[in-house]
Amino acid sequence: MTTRLALVGADGRMGQRIDALAIDDDAVHVAARITAKNSSESARISTIDVIIDFSSEEGTRNAISIARATGAALLVGTTGLSREVDGALRELAKISAVLIAPNTSLGVAVTKRLARLAAELLGPSGWSVDIIESHHDRKKDAPSGTALALARALVDGGMSLENRQIHAIRAGDTIGEHEIRFAGPSERIHIMHQAVTRDLFAAGALRGAKWLAGKPAGLYTMEDILG
Repeated sequence: MTTRLALVGADGRMGQRIDALAIDDDAVHVAARITAKNSSESARISTIDVIIDFSSEEGTRNAISIARATGAALLVGTTGLSREVDGALRELAKISAVLIAPNTSLGVAVTKRLARLAAELLGPSGWSVDIIESHHDRKKDAPSGTALALARALVDGGMSLENRQIHAIRAGDTIGEHEIRFAGPSERIHIMHQAVTRDLFAAGALRGAKWLAGKPAGLYTMEDILG
């Protein structure tokens, strides 16, 4: 069965790549493309299965409104959202399937799981940890949503982490690099994920949307796709 999509932020970098990859994917169909210029069109959307949002705070608000009006599931890739919008997403998850994905790479989902496991094993032995992330100089939020998600995974694993242990670099055209550095007595462990093309995020978003379609109401992450 074909999953019908609405793209919020369709004219953005990620929106365009998702749209392009969807053309060659028979399992999905982009039924609506919402941008800041045509946001009023969202009121006319009816039959869609999943909304994919890579936009802005205002765009995500619009995506939430569309989800409430249509009953569609919502995948949010927008980062740097306020607490108010984050709270609205969690409220929406009580009635719809919501997947919050600051990074739609399955490799990053695996990295989060490894980080949590490493924290569980190394934390009791007194190891310290730092996160170093690098992105292009046009990225507005710092630290990245992915770095914050990795930090939460480490805390969930039992390690303590302060803001000063998360280091953000904004330079050049770096797509995305995230490194977790564990330091213990006389030894070090580094876990690193490097994105080499934006298409991996677009492909991950499509995979996430297909997985999310038909799911019961609840709050999901890309880790849930791993099983």
